[in-house]
Amino acid sequence: MSQKFIVETSARHVHVTKEAFEVLFGAGKELTKKKDLSQPGQFACEERVDVVGEKNTLKNVSILGPFRSANQVELSATDARTVGIKAPVRESGDVAGSGACKLVGPCGEVEMSEGVIIAKRHIHLTPADAEELGVKDKDVVYVKVDTNGRSAILGDVVCRVSDKFARAMHIDTDESNAISAFNGLEGEIYKV
Repeated sequence: MSQKFIVETSARHVHVTKEAFEVLFGAGKELTKKKDLSQPGQFACEERVDVVGEKNTLKNVSILGPFRSANQVELSATDARTVGIKAPVRESGDVAGSGACKLVGPCGEVEMSEGVIIAKRHIHLTPADAEELGVKDKDVVYVKVDTNGRSAILGDVVCRVSDKFARAMHIDTDESNAISAFNGLEGEIYKV
């Protein structure tokens, strides 16, 4: 097998609970799948919300499904600064003490006292992938990417291992723009 993995750009998005979704879109409403994502069972939805910060609003931000046990907003650092949200760099799910915002949908609003993060760059791996690459869950590695004129070695990349994952690295739009990422870009773990 190849030691490489796809590097995908994860644009701004929102994860919501069923309860929050019903406040935003109406009682009894369900998520409407638009397209499947690379991670098994994950999908982009037709429904979108506005993310309101202290200075500005990000309009039409995609919701990802399925429903989660807690609300979470993932932005780039540029997005967070633009709207006036103090969002820390964190792994998905680590939202304690993170940024605050308001979500606005067609039927209502949800105030979030925490839950806004800048997602820490990470690689999703199955246990077999992790063994092949010589890493384990929560290892922090460097990843080398080759692009035209902007090749880079990205540090502080967290390895996330689960049999529910598919092999792929996720970076945000700021990181993607910095390295001129393109569809089909591959990365590989770089030994320092």
